Amino acid sequence: MIIVTGGAGFIGSNIVKGLNKRGLNNILVVDDLSDGNKVRNIEHCDIEDYMDKDEFISLIQRGMEFGGLKAIFHQGACSDTMESDGRFIMQTNYEYSKSLFNYCREHEIPYIYASSASVYGGGETFIEKPEHEQALNAYAYSKLLFDRYLRKNNAGANSQVVGLRYFNVYGKGEEHKGRMASVAYHFFNQYHDQGFVKLFAGSGGYADGEQLRDFVWVEDVVDVNLHFLEHPEVNGVFNVGTGRAQSFNDVATAVLNTLEGVQKTTSDWVSEGKIQYIEFPQALIGKYQSYTKADLNNLTVAGEYTKSFAKVEEGVKAYVEQLEAER
Repeated sequence: MIIVTGGAGFIGSNIVKGLNKRGLNNILVVDDLSDGNKVRNIEHCDIEDYMDKDEFISLIQRGMEFGGLKAIFHQGACSDTMESDGRFIMQTNYEYSKSLFNYCREHEIPYIYASSASVYGGGETFIEKPEHEQALNAYAYSKLLFDRYLRKNNAGANSQVVGLRYFNVYGKGEEHKGRMASVAYHFFNQYHDQGFVKLFAGSGGYADGEQLRDFVWVEDVVDVNLHFLEHPEVNGVFNVGTGRAQSFNDVATAVLNTLEGVQKTTSDWVSEGKIQYIEFPQALIGKYQSYTKADLNNLTVAGEYTKSFAKVEEGVKAYVEQLEAER
């Protein structure tokens, strides 16, 4: 059996689908379905069973044997970077992750968990080392603290432990995430609702819409997760991004070009009024990453991962075509 926590969520449900494509269906999905809309992410998945996240962690803490566990993919978390309830964040992200890690270590079960590029804060060096890490909010701190806990407590472990620091992931299955959905998703809906897309005006020394992020397609993220499932001898914390920094303008242009079936530049769309800029929110000042770019050396060398990652122009195009087909 394979367990996927957050298995009805964005990345988790895509991992379940990826497992199904590889002929694996003995899967326990763990999640919180207070938001019943997430059911749509797994309704067509072939799984063995479903369990609520609170019931699951209670069984884990009591040491229940699940029998023949091949791996746990821990994707469940509060992913709202603007969540201000630090106590809730730490309980949901940090304590839950610790309980699962200690269980997997004791039972020698591979543990592949979701970390986050938010642990790099406002820095401009994205290498998996402590000197490059800082937290700008409670969400980032919860992820960073668990990575630190892992470094201190994983010595001598007899089974795989892999942390994956996701950069800006976009793709199918994020519809329930509201404001935390990707900009590609929001741009798609803005275009259909208003006929144009809205980006942040310049901030932090960047021109309008030119803040840079490492945008990574969820299909590539799934491939990385399943790579480590297939290589249980590999351990560590790894960045998961494209290794490229592309602008929000690039994403908006890719969305508009796909929807209108043309090849225009950002300047073209701005002049036509289909890219518009709004004031940078005061609430994000000092809490916003204006630049991210994954250093992939550790992933490709120590992690032995050799596949290439889709550029925004490729991945966003494929994603928008999926969204459009389902409208």
